[in-house]
Amino acid sequence: MSFSPLLSDLIQALRCLPGVGQKSAQRMALHLLERQRDAGQKLGNVLLEALEKIQHCSVCRNFSETPLCSICEDTKRYSHTLCIVETPADVLAIEQTGTYRGQYFLLLGRLSPLDGIGPKALGLDQLLDRCQHPQLEEVILATNLTVEGEATAHYITNLLQPLPIKISRIAYGVPMGGELEYVDGSTLSRALAARLPIEKGCES
Repeated sequence: MSFSPLLSDLIQALRCLPGVGQKSAQRMALHLLERQRDAGQKLGNVLLEALEKIQHCSVCRNFSETPLCSICEDTKRYSHTLCIVETPADVLAIEQTGTYRGQYFLLLGRLSPLDGIGPKALGLDQLLDRCQHPQLEEVILATNLTVEGEATAHYITNLLQPLPIKISRIAYGVPMGGELEYVDGSTLSRALAARLPIEKGCES
């Protein structure tokens, strides 16, 4: 079956979503056109507005419609702990446990030289500046437990070792190779509670 050019473009556009293949994109496109045109119009309007207005928090780099996100604006958050994660989805996963009340820094990725993702892309200069804040006592490395996540954590450990702060890594209650956003809350809570210090000067 051949589709009109515009319908084909819509199907291909929907395929940019994670986990959406050709068949799923076709079903979505046809469903919107056949039964949900009003909803499709609203989806399009909201998507355009979100792409225009949602930027990054100037402090932690999380998604925000304002210069500071709600977490960075919250004066009740602990300023002596900083949790380093890869994505906004990781922040959401940790926040849902209700066990962490510190602050965050988002890398928005992980080191991957083959993909051209180096330290600058992860905002590590900004991270280093933030870690020199006099109130900061501990940095928690909560990058994903993948090969790239471990390499990123190791790089950041070496970067921060000269600073007079404690450096911790989330415990391995999170399965190796797992993504934080898919880990259940109780496992993630235990991993945070049982985080392990990284001894400075250790060679791996």
